[in-house]
Amino acid sequence: MNVQITSKLPHVGTSIFSVMSRLAVEHKAINLSQGFPDFDVPQTLRERVSHYMNEGFNQYAPTVGIPYLREQVALKIAKLYNRNVSSEHEVTITCGATAALYTTINTVVNPGDEVILFDPAYDSYRPVVEVNGGKTVHIPMLPPDNATDWDKVRDNISDKTRLIIINTPHNPTGSLLSKGDVDTLAEIVRDTNILLLSDEVYEHVVFDGLSHHSMLCHDELAERSFVVSSFGKTYHATGWKLGYCVAPKHLSQEFRKIHQFVTFSVVTPIQYAYADYMENHPEHYLNLPQFYQHKRDHFCNLLKDSRFSLTPAKGTFFQLVDYSHISGKNDEDFARYLTCEVGVACIPVSVFYDEKPDSHIIRFCFAKDNSTLQKAAEILCKI
Repeated sequence: MNVQITSKLPHVGTSIFSVMSRLAVEHKAINLSQGFPDFDVPQTLRERVSHYMNEGFNQYAPTVGIPYLREQVALKIAKLYNRNVSSEHEVTITCGATAALYTTINTVVNPGDEVILFDPAYDSYRPVVEVNGGKTVHIPMLPPDNATDWDKVRDNISDKTRLIIINTPHNPTGSLLSKGDVDTLAEIVRDTNILLLSDEVYEHVVFDGLSHHSMLCHDELAERSFVVSSFGKTYHATGWKLGYCVAPKHLSQEFRKIHQFVTFSVVTPIQYAYADYMENHPEHYLNLPQFYQHKRDHFCNLLKDSRFSLTPAKGTFFQLVDYSHISGKNDEDFARYLTCEVGVACIPVSVFYDEKPDSHIIRFCFAKDNSTLQKAAEILCKI
């Protein structure tokens, strides 16, 4: 006898990232789909993890994170964004950024609430809104630069709007919010009860001398924002699953009520290692834009003689490419063809939309060793 349950997410299947990575393994394809590096974590950071494990830092950490790490996060925010936040009351360490996103939406959204998303939108937002009885309102970004359509934002705000989810630098498009965008957002939400969830996991991966405009840089927006970031994206350690959420004290209090039942505490020795490394090696995140720009430029240069067309990403470690000169297949079929028959895995961009466009755009991850990018490009240039 199979006991039946009613699915809370009847239309949700396996994540596209898991699907494409599985296909990459099955067909021995070079995996430029899922956003993780194929190079290692800095040796000194690995050594600090071992050090703290061997020194006995192996039991439960405080639910909100060890003070040492929260202090280092607060110091970084003061240095980069000129914002003083309380490490005790306003910084919470989470089991990866995904847990921080989940907890924020769970904290804020009630049945009947509306949440504004910008398509193409990262795929973890909508399901959590729906699990909590909310409704997502999707606003397509504007071509060709994937700009935010602020007029449509104004038109779609109602008395049910509870949350706007921002993602900058933006996955999958690689676009950035400008200072003008941030100022416009502040004007739109002024005198409302709308909260912001700002997904800033690629905060240090910004190119061509451009700046990342965090919600923490803006006095008004900081007061109504949950800002989420990722140690894994910054330190090449996505498998360690550590992130954090920064929010004003009264918002953090509510966030922490949910957080304690999502993740009672986060792995202890890795927290100490990150804190140690942040204190002694701030050059790591300061040099990250240059590090990844070299990889972006290298990958784009390798594809210049291919039949793909592209505009270099402004941020993140993803590059969109247009394959319309190669095939008329839709992007999901082309992505499977590229993975299973050609030998390079990618992500179809249409899966990030509420209403799928007639898209001939796919996403590659260039957070890979240069030899990996070289091998992938050699294959892609033969198509």
